This record gives sequence, C-alpha cells and structure tokens, in this order.
Amino acid sequence: MDDSKDWRDGVSVRRAATVAAERGSGGGRTTAFDFGGIGGGDKTWIGSVQVAPQANTGPHTHGRHEVMLYVVKGRSEIRWGARLDYATEIGPGDFVYFAPHVPHQERSLESTETVEYLVVRSDNEKIALKRDDITPVAEPERLY
Repeated sequence: MDDSKDWRDGVSVRRAATVAAERGSGGGRTTAFDFGGIGGGDKTWIGSVQVAPQANTGPHTHGRHEVMLYVVKGRSEIRWGARLDYATEIGPGDFVYFAPHVPHQERSLESTETVEYLVVRSDNEKIALKRDDITPVAEPERLY
C-alpha cells in the first residue's frame, strides 16, 4: 500500500439533500458522479432517474451507451424491442442492463409513489434519443 499518497480526494460523497435539491429543479434526473476522464474513469455517468406515478418515459434509446439501472424504490415495467415487443416488471433491488441502441421505455406501475432508479451509463454524454416513430404492440411478450 502506498502510504505516501494523499488520498484526500480518493473518495467523493454526494449528500442526499444536495441531490434532492438538484433533482427538484432538473426534471427528475440528476448526476451523482460524472467521470469524464477525472480520477481514472473514462466516460462513466452515475446518477438517478425518477418516474412519476403512472407515468412513462416514452420510447427512446441511449445510442451507443450501455446502461444499467438498479431499482431503489417502486415497481415499474420495462418494455423494449423494435415495437416494445417485450416486457418485464421490476421492483426494489432488481438490476436491468440495456445494450447499446435498444429501444426501450420505463413505465411506473405505482399509483402514488415515484419510482426511483440508480443509473450507470458507459458514457457521460446526455444521449436520449426519442423514438416517436415506434408504435408499441398491444400485448408484449412477458420475459423474466
């Protein structure tokens, strides 16, 4: 172990109150950490996303990004595919991985509670490409 190195900046903490204040003014998305080349990471984005009760994100992709989400609270449905052909319900403690360019949508199943996800993306660019051209199938195939 290197005891001569000053590790003062080796750990970063984002306090919940700060994140909540930013989220309140930012439309439901806030950045927890953005490692755009700082501290050894290349282009990782870590943050949180909220979906209001009974709301959905609309069909979209994140381009070349790989995306992982972890459900912090609430139940939701994830739909994905060319016509959002596939679906699964997810809840607290579940992890979901999206390969690059996969059309998908998050939909809250909660009637009163906001769904909250911890999200990790392989790139820190804010790529979210709306896919208004997608007409979802009426009954997606249920997986998982």
